Amino acid sequence: MTYNGLLTTFPREIKLFIGVFVIILSIGFFTGLLFVKQADSATPAGVEENYLGNEEDEEAAVMKFKKGDREMLTIVHTHILSMSFIFFLLGGLVWITKFPKKWKLFLTIEPFLSVLLTFGGIYLMWKGILWLKYVVIFSGTLMTLTFTFSAMLVLLQCFKPNSGQ
Repeated sequence: MTYNGLLTTFPREIKLFIGVFVIILSIGFFTGLLFVKQADSATPAGVEENYLGNEEDEEAAVMKFKKGDREMLTIVHTHILSMSFIFFLLGGLVWITKFPKKWKLFLTIEPFLSVLLTFGGIYLMWKGILWLKYVVIFSGTLMTLTFTFSAMLVLLQCFKPNSGQ
């Protein structure tokens, strides 16, 4: 079965449907990043403070408390499940774009590893392995870059003029 470039052969209406889906998915994804920025979790110190609190810092502008067991399990559980679906759907679309197979393999497998490293790292950091905050930042950044590139790849091929019926 030939699937490389299959997206470009779809009728205009199907490509529009896929394109709108990827745009809305991207809005949701990047809104989540706004939350990360709002919570000051874009730095290793910010990640640690967001989950472990800052009660000892008397000069903190905003007091943050260590997340409880239930809250941490909810965060990890919901993010791993939802991000898995996001990257499964986007990955399926990446596989039908016209692009080199090795790059598609990277773009579709890497996000799952980053999801595990990011949210598993957050959980283990919360449990006391503090150096994982650096893994969380790295894997979260790589996941964002991969999402962005994959979404742009799909969108470009959906909206490329004269590429379908």
